[in-house]
Amino acid sequence: MEKIMPNRMDRGFRMYQREFEEKALEVLRSGWYVLGREVSAFEEEFAAFLGAEACVGLASGLDALWIAFRLLEIGPGDEVLVQGNTYIASVMGITMNGATPVFVEPDSHFGMDPERLKEKLTPRTRAVLVTHLYGMASRMEEIAAFCKKHGLRLVEDCAQSHGARFQGKMTGTFGDVGCFSFYPSKNLGAFGDAGAVTVHEESLAAKFRIFRNYGSEKRYHNQVVGANSRLDELQAGLLRVRLSHLDDLTAERRRIAEKYSRELSNPLVSLPVPAPGAESVWHQYVIRCEARERLIPFLEENGIGTLIHYPIPPHLAECYRALGHREGSLPVTEHLARTVLSLPIYNGMTEEEQGRVIEAVNRFR
Repeated sequence: MEKIMPNRMDRGFRMYQREFEEKALEVLRSGWYVLGREVSAFEEEFAAFLGAEACVGLASGLDALWIAFRLLEIGPGDEVLVQGNTYIASVMGITMNGATPVFVEPDSHFGMDPERLKEKLTPRTRAVLVTHLYGMASRMEEIAAFCKKHGLRLVEDCAQSHGARFQGKMTGTFGDVGCFSFYPSKNLGAFGDAGAVTVHEESLAAKFRIFRNYGSEKRYHNQVVGANSRLDELQAGLLRVRLSHLDDLTAERRRIAEKYSRELSNPLVSLPVPAPGAESVWHQYVIRCEARERLIPFLEENGIGTLIHYPIPPHLAECYRALGHREGSLPVTEHLARTVLSLPIYNGMTEEEQGRVIEAVNRFR
């Protein structure tokens, strides 16, 4: 019996293989491979999909994060509130600019806990970075109100939340900048590294366009010291294909997640629940289990692969040792790191595969 992998990107490709291949050949035959019509078209279409004023394609999700803070002029001496259980790239976007991450514990939905923001606020706080983790929209009404009250910038890490909503509004449209990754494993995945930002102000979008291209709007006329962070034509074209099917792809993931939530019944396992008003796109289906170290090999023996997102929280990472955090600094975050487990979920997952996962998890003791 074939092992069920935590993710299967080949299935998503095969669903629209002809369209992907035709688009790839179209771009290759065009003779234009950087900052052409595919990038412009994708930026317009993705902004329209989200309801954002503008989108600017970049080379990666990490570039979206660090360039966002750079252009918001957040740097040395500034503090940014960020949830403790995020992926480390979120934190790198802050520290690459010389700013200091201040970690906030998550709520019971894996998102930033708005009720804990005030206790971390200092005169040096300049921004909040919220991550819509695992595809679940965070509690943006309270977070946005906090930022407005205290005059803080709001940046959204939407690397896992393409199409997720809070109270009907898309993630990536609440803050000053929405940062997206299109890494191949994402719900809206490219076929290599790719990223983008969304903004409300065209003037800020123009700054991103200049910065991504060596700080130049006109060739050889460099206005600022920028970066080489351009979404290429091939990836943009392929993203356009997947974006045209994203509603159907999201609906499929929701059906899988609903089946899991309806049929998983092991008392040793806690199931994920979106916050009230939040809609998840189920980038991951993340359970919690105090006996995780026994559950993982049990599922492996039954032909089911799993992943841990994420086993080492950023505040305990070796690269951030200088921040001075120790084990016990963020007990909620650290407990999640010891207990979370991502079950297989991907487009093209069969009902038989779903059933095998459910049966095995329910049988675990």
